[in-house]
Amino acid sequence: MPMGYKRMKMNSLVFAINVLATVVWCAPPRCEPEDEILGRCKIEAPAPEKPKCTELVLGYCDDMPYERTMFPNILDHRNRQEAETGAEYLLLSVVHSLLNGECTPDIRMLGCSVLAPRCEDDVIVKPCRSTCEAVRKSCAHAFEAIEMAWPYFLDCDRFFVSDQEGCYDPLAALRARQEVALTSISPEEPSTIIQFTYHTNAQMFSILKKTAAKCSHISRTYSIGRSVEGKDLLVIEFSDNPGQHDLLEPEIKYIANMHGNEVLGRQLLIYLAQYLCSEYLLGNERIQTLINTTRIHMLPSMNPDGYELAAAEVEDSNDPENQEGPVYNGWTSGRANAQNIDLNRNFPDLTSIAYSRRRNKHYRTDHIPIPDSYWFGKVAPETYAVMKWIRSIPFVQSASLHGGELVVSYPYDFSKHPHEEKMFSPTPDEQVFKQLARTYADAHATMADNNTDRCGASFAGKGGIINGAQWYSFAGGMSDFNYLHTNCFEITVELGCDKFPAEEELYTEWKRNKESLLSFMESVHRGIKGIVKDEDGNGIKGAVISVRGIRHDITTGEDGDYWRLLNSGVHILSATAPGYTKVMKKVYLPPQMQKAGRVDFMLKKAIREPDDDHHFLPMDTYERFDPYNQFERYSLSELGENGEERQEKPWWWAYFSQSGNSAPTWLLRNY
Repeated sequence: MPMGYKRMKMNSLVFAINVLATVVWCAPPRCEPEDEILGRCKIEAPAPEKPKCTELVLGYCDDMPYERTMFPNILDHRNRQEAETGAEYLLLSVVHSLLNGECTPDIRMLGCSVLAPRCEDDVIVKPCRSTCEAVRKSCAHAFEAIEMAWPYFLDCDRFFVSDQEGCYDPLAALRARQEVALTSISPEEPSTIIQFTYHTNAQMFSILKKTAAKCSHISRTYSIGRSVEGKDLLVIEFSDNPGQHDLLEPEIKYIANMHGNEVLGRQLLIYLAQYLCSEYLLGNERIQTLINTTRIHMLPSMNPDGYELAAAEVEDSNDPENQEGPVYNGWTSGRANAQNIDLNRNFPDLTSIAYSRRRNKHYRTDHIPIPDSYWFGKVAPETYAVMKWIRSIPFVQSASLHGGELVVSYPYDFSKHPHEEKMFSPTPDEQVFKQLARTYADAHATMADNNTDRCGASFAGKGGIINGAQWYSFAGGMSDFNYLHTNCFEITVELGCDKFPAEEELYTEWKRNKESLLSFMESVHRGIKGIVKDEDGNGIKGAVISVRGIRHDITTGEDGDYWRLLNSGVHILSATAPGYTKVMKKVYLPPQMQKAGRVDFMLKKAIREPDDDHHFLPMDTYERFDPYNQFERYSLSELGENGEERQEKPWWWAYFSQSGNSAPTWLLRNY
């Protein structure tokens, strides 16, 4: 073998040994546990195990159309226990109760598709964005109705993907089942579905707000103030332009539950709100015409504090341990407000003022100012709120719903002789009031029938209507105040003998009263309406409309429009305003009027003699409302320690604040 070849082989061997030595020398030393403790080295953690599909075992998601899920989920919950203890899962567990069954199980299954997403071949398949957007479009109003923000984990852009990215529809199987169920039902005309049960205050607020959200183009809710215990006096309004007064469109109101233990009217107005919304959407021409031509306001509970007291007594009487059974003595408990004030005796007594001035040639029975002495007494916050409300809106007609008798009464409620408890005491508009009362009573199933059993009082031969003072006299009533202080004509409807009827009777009572409630609202389009303008075509606010032979005037609104309820016949009308000439017109209103007659006035500027303005009320006198600012706090927001407005937590917050987990502030609106 040549010497050169041996040398090359030897060099190669030496090089290989050197390389091996270098590799061995550079390799990191083995790290023993005791060395890691001393900080000399660190034991490398094994590579994490790749997530795999696992069985779906979340209880509220057990009806999902798949059986395998994966953790971490789309919200990065690392395991089942972490998902189950989160506020997101808690929301899904109570969403049916919160939304009163609306949009469930849609919301729950949509949430489950994020908390427990579908898993295939150890890969998460995200739900479709289109499904999320469809659910949000149809269900967002349900969350708005209870003042809850749309849940963050149902953010369609954040946690859902498009069809092109490979998504799945978590509601496809549910939709298929619903279609099968619908095909098994014989086709019928669509109808309104109402749950005829009693509602707590929280449930009432929820239903009214959900109804307004469902029909947001024709409805809204607003609060006129708070009760003694801080509950909202919540009104729901229906109009083709909610929140705004439309020129020449009459405004009407219903008020119920003024006495907290008289509860049927409260329930009827809750049902009526749902009925108006649903029937409008279903294309009911009668309801659409009513809402498109009338602005309707409903206050289902003027005394929510008293209602809670009365309802609690009913619950006690239904206690299984109570051997006497569900007997309810509802004539006292809950009648008054939380200050023990009877709200229908708490309004200013303007009737006595009207009587004291009746011998005066120029006496007034309209727009009588509230005497300053009234404010030295005890004014309930509920009364204050309603007075401020009816002064701020040009109501034409009203009904207050009560219980304990079966009759409609109308003003005056206070006797013209203070020592006579049952004396016929008519207003100048006696015939108009009788017609309004007849409208409700005649449309009722049994009220106008003289053979109907009454509740102790005798109204034989009266057809279900009576002058209030002739029934029994009291001062400080709401109906008298409406008539003597504003343009509004209000009647009082006693709905039945039982102030707190059994729940199974609610549907029957709805059927008895539905037509009356609708007919009374439609009757606001009776009489005349018009606009009082100056020579330049501008509406004149505060112009006086008088009817010869009726000593009760009404005044025009902000834009000069007015409504005057009148029965059929020939009437001599006049329109006057300070600094303008007087204009008179003769009108004929035919029987069976279908709508109010239009009578406009154009007044010319003129210098009037001082004596001519005797019937014009000084505006500063009429505007003196709560002159000493004693009660304005009823309408102010509560302030925190630093003067900031305190945000009251919604009623559903207790579901989450008591769970022991971090509070889900993402559910609070405007947080």
